[in-house]
Amino acid sequence: MDTAHVVVDTNILFTSLLHRQARIREAILTDTGHTFFSPRFVVVELFKHKERIAALTQLDEDELLDCLNALLARIRFVDEGVIPIGAWMEGRRLCEVDLKDAPFVTLTLHVDGLL
Repeated sequence: MDTAHVVVDTNILFTSLLHRQARIREAILTDTGHTFFSPRFVVVELFKHKERIAALTQLDEDELLDCLNALLARIRFVDEGVIPIGAWMEGRRLCEVDLKDAPFVTLTLHVDGLL
């Protein structure tokens, strides 16, 4: 059986961490019918805001790192440099309103997935 490709953006990952009973986190951790993708820079974003996430979740550092490790292990991170320029051009065109979404839309086009 083929798995569907799903691109997860930074907000989805933040949400999955912020709520103890997050269905999003559970889906990412247990869903074998999907392969999850994200641009590599998302890892930096998550760790840049680690203290804020810890404060909002009231998780200690070890718990937060365990949760991050479990989530990150289920996501295939794609180096933005391997995505063809044509996909980038189309992604930027589709995201004229908010160019911060372009990397996620571009990756979705590249992996022929869902966002």
